[in-house]
Amino acid sequence: MTSDVTAACPLPIGQYTHVLMAHGGGGRLMQQLIDQVFISAFSNPRLDERHDGAILDAQGRRFAFTTDSYVVRPLFFPGGDIGTLAVNGTVNDLAMCGARPRWLSAGFILEEGLPIETLERIVASMRQAAATAGVEIVTGDTKVVEKGKGDSLFVNTAGLGTIDHSMPIGPRHARIGDAILLNGDLGRHGMAIQSVRDGLEFEGPIESDCAPLADIVMGLIEAGIAVHCLRDLTRGGLAAGLNEIAATARIQIDIDESAVPVSEPVRGACEILGFDPLYVANEGRMIAFVPESDADRALAIMRALPVGDGACRIGSVLSDSPGLVTLKSRIGARRILDLLSGEQLPRIC
Repeated sequence: MTSDVTAACPLPIGQYTHVLMAHGGGGRLMQQLIDQVFISAFSNPRLDERHDGAILDAQGRRFAFTTDSYVVRPLFFPGGDIGTLAVNGTVNDLAMCGARPRWLSAGFILEEGLPIETLERIVASMRQAAATAGVEIVTGDTKVVEKGKGDSLFVNTAGLGTIDHSMPIGPRHARIGDAILLNGDLGRHGMAIQSVRDGLEFEGPIESDCAPLADIVMGLIEAGIAVHCLRDLTRGGLAAGLNEIAATARIQIDIDESAVPVSEPVRGACEILGFDPLYVANEGRMIAFVPESDADRALAIMRALPVGDGACRIGSVLSDSPGLVTLKSRIGARRILDLLSGEQLPRIC
């Protein structure tokens, strides 16, 4: 569980319920819910790291363990489906812990009346995505709910990965002076979903960036890059990821908007629909915090892989105003890049 720790007034649980129904998570109110309900109930050293997964020690070895649920609507979208999303999303959470993904579980909640052909297509996608990512789906569960109670299909996955290095990687390890690297253009997943929902056609095709990121992470680690922090940019996009890290590490992050790549079709779609691409969800994009001295070498490693061929440096960690994210705009002015109250696009993953 990740969370924004900025102080805020507690909300009654009824208010949270309304937010969950309206937004589905990803914004400031969801982060407050995580803090005040889940973190307070389950607090322990591993959970309190606020990482993409838990780092576990067993018999002299280190593992990463994570879980996620997928409720994306529609089930199929340009560039993927709920099956590829479930595998890649969990693989990526393990990779952000510095782990090599190994094994997944898969739990299916099926609505009565779901066509078997739809289920078979999704399972086939999961099989292919797992093979591409080099993981095995080794256990699972299936439940059926009454018609009208499950919106076709929900998927839960959990993942286990091995950590074969001694580097501490996580939000608390981001440091003043770090360079912040991004592996490619933003906003394609969210806009691909929205285009299908609204039946929209834009000047150029927009496909989800859904992809596994473990090869980039393993490449950085095996090359001896001193990776301090990694984060995949899913719900809440780049802005949410940066704010969560800044709050956890008590650092100030400064981003140059002109350095952040957004494709023209995505930029145009965001302008038409009133979205900010910095807040739009991605499923194949990550940021890496590395020492300034390693930045150029790390970018070369990222660019050598297809999922990182658009890698670039977008900002750095500063020393003042801890817990703050600032953005230098295209015209040179600076503003605070804050969390949204809710989420721009619900049911995105």
